[in-house]
Amino acid sequence: KAGAITVSHLRFGKKKIKSAYLIQNADFVACHNESFLEKYDMLSRIKKGGVFLVTSHYTKDEIWENLPVEVQKQIIDKELKFYVIDAVKIAESVGLGGRINTIMQTAFFKISGVLPEDEAIELIKKYAIKTYGKKGQEVVDMNLRGIDATVENIQAVNYPKQTVGDKHMIPPVPADAPAFIKEVTGELIAGRGEMIPVSKLPDDGTYPTGTTKYEKRNIAEKIPVWDPDTCIQCGDCSAVCPHAAIRMKVYGADKLSGAPETFKSCEAKGKEYEGMKFTIQVAPEDCTGCGACVNICPAYKKVNGEKTTDKAINLMPQKPLREKEAENFQFFLDIPYLSRDLVKKNQTKGSQLLEPLFEFSGACAGCGETPYVKMVTQLFGDRMLVANATGCSSIYGGNLPTTPYTKRADGRGPAWSNSLFEDNAEFGMGMRLTSDKLAVYARELLDKVAAETSVDKGLIENLKNNTQKEESDIEKQRGWVEELKKACASQGKLGQEMISAADHLVRRSVWIFGGDGWAYDIGFGGLDHVLASGKNINVLVLDTEVYSNTGGQMSKSTPTGAIAQFAASGKGIGKKDLGAIAMSYGYVYVARISMGYNRIQTIKALMEAEAYDGPSIVIAYSHCIAHGINMTTGMDQGKAAVTSGMWPLYRYNPDLVLEGKNPFQLDSKEPATPVEDYIYAENRFKALQRANPERAAMLLEDLKKRIDTQWKQYKYIADRPF
Repeated sequence: KAGAITVSHLRFGKKKIKSAYLIQNADFVACHNESFLEKYDMLSRIKKGGVFLVTSHYTKDEIWENLPVEVQKQIIDKELKFYVIDAVKIAESVGLGGRINTIMQTAFFKISGVLPEDEAIELIKKYAIKTYGKKGQEVVDMNLRGIDATVENIQAVNYPKQTVGDKHMIPPVPADAPAFIKEVTGELIAGRGEMIPVSKLPDDGTYPTGTTKYEKRNIAEKIPVWDPDTCIQCGDCSAVCPHAAIRMKVYGADKLSGAPETFKSCEAKGKEYEGMKFTIQVAPEDCTGCGACVNICPAYKKVNGEKTTDKAINLMPQKPLREKEAENFQFFLDIPYLSRDLVKKNQTKGSQLLEPLFEFSGACAGCGETPYVKMVTQLFGDRMLVANATGCSSIYGGNLPTTPYTKRADGRGPAWSNSLFEDNAEFGMGMRLTSDKLAVYARELLDKVAAETSVDKGLIENLKNNTQKEESDIEKQRGWVEELKKACASQGKLGQEMISAADHLVRRSVWIFGGDGWAYDIGFGGLDHVLASGKNINVLVLDTEVYSNTGGQMSKSTPTGAIAQFAASGKGIGKKDLGAIAMSYGYVYVARISMGYNRIQTIKALMEAEAYDGPSIVIAYSHCIAHGINMTTGMDQGKAAVTSGMWPLYRYNPDLVLEGKNPFQLDSKEPATPVEDYIYAENRFKALQRANPERAAMLLEDLKKRIDTQWKQYKYIADRPF
């Protein structure tokens, strides 16, 4: 489920089963992702003579030799009935994409013997019509075709009575991982968390960052493959990748020494990179195979001057590529990133030449939130403090066993903590106040050191007078802090006190992350208080327009006409304008962004918000699986939301007032896409159109009026004399 392992326990009986317990002696076990067999003991709870079903692209004659030896031995010892089906191939052939649940359900009933086969298939079809009827006849037909194809394509495996080959299960984490990762994180990954002694857990509740890189989930059926000859080096593929699994670097040609045979590179484009090499590289074991990179890629391969369907990035089966690409990715990681001073951060390409400090999260494949989080860490992550509201972003952001926030080679990276849903803004405010107080304390100590010790006065003046507005200023400050620490080592108690506080002389970037359920609804009171405080704090609202993590409930951000829980007949009122509320203070930086429409504007807004010496809030359009869309094309929906007028882009920068300029800048053009073209590409709107076309039509007209009114209001504010 969402690329992670989910274990479902299902029991049948002639009488109603009232007790709740997990199955320890199963008649039937199915593996819905073949890669799980490499890492998880899936057959420990199946009884002798039970039925085992696995989805795989291998046929009944190929599957055995491609199973780990440990799995083969369990199948033999337990005398299992073994079946294989290529559920992914069937799903793709009937139009279901990667959705294999109906196919695996059908396979279960066909081979389990719970019901007579004919009766079972008839019932499955009946309930497929009932379940998917609201999504349209096309979806129903896809599922019905999938059911029929499943019946025809299940294969029984006639396996030998001895193991073959030398393929073995993969350890939960690599052998060279740190001790804590092997003894705690690895055991949690393997599902043996209850066996970890309490003595091995952190006393203070803090866990190491950057641990997702050890997980190596291998869940992608297909991964992106780069074509250097077609690539225009725009950086779009890296920018939209939800998991930082596709990356790019520019480097000197000398760094290719010792490169693996299959490692790809080409000449870097751009005058500033003349004579250098360029590589786009995928992390094959961490990619989820969502295809967002392929969808966004603008470069098509040409043959004899004619454009083909191939792009600079194309999806290919993962398994044959895994070993070589893993070797390539490891080599890629060892190539140093360009100095941040040499990169144009305000461009898509430049931003993607910066190291992401948020990687390989467990978010849904194709997630619309995580590209923003990743982008923020690329721009400011080496000095970030993050307060994260409970919600999707806290689950993929810090849910054990692994943590996607990571650090640079020098050990610098974001510090992250999760608060309650209702008080995250106050929690982040606490981080800001504490950081400010510690900075004041450090400067007070600096004055004492200047007055009472022999530490160089010029060094102290440099530390006190550096504005730290630019990247280069911050790096200078860090260098001076290190000099200060060395100088204070021999200055007794005061010197030691100064050493303990010196890092707080470097400017911190404090961020508050959360979804629309937090920002618009449950945490709004606290958020309003923090924005009104005037403190230098940054807020990123990952707006999916619904309570995504808790099951799809309506929020105040849900637009008119969308179906959600508590709005089963379509929401009848409009979306709250959080940005307008924040702008009413006059001293809050406010921006609305959509990476699918304009990545440059997204970067510009994030950089302006962080640079603004006061409260800032950036509201990011985040497509979501709860919208009922193909997540591969989620960025297209982000674009359509803007061009339809549903999501106008703007930036409100109070600093412009000091320059005599209008602080409000409208960054998107007048709506050109019919709003129905945008909304009816999503099931959250389309379902109402099918179920109640009269109400859908009425709400559509209301929505159009709201869009028109809002656009005219924004246009008036943007065009007014100032």
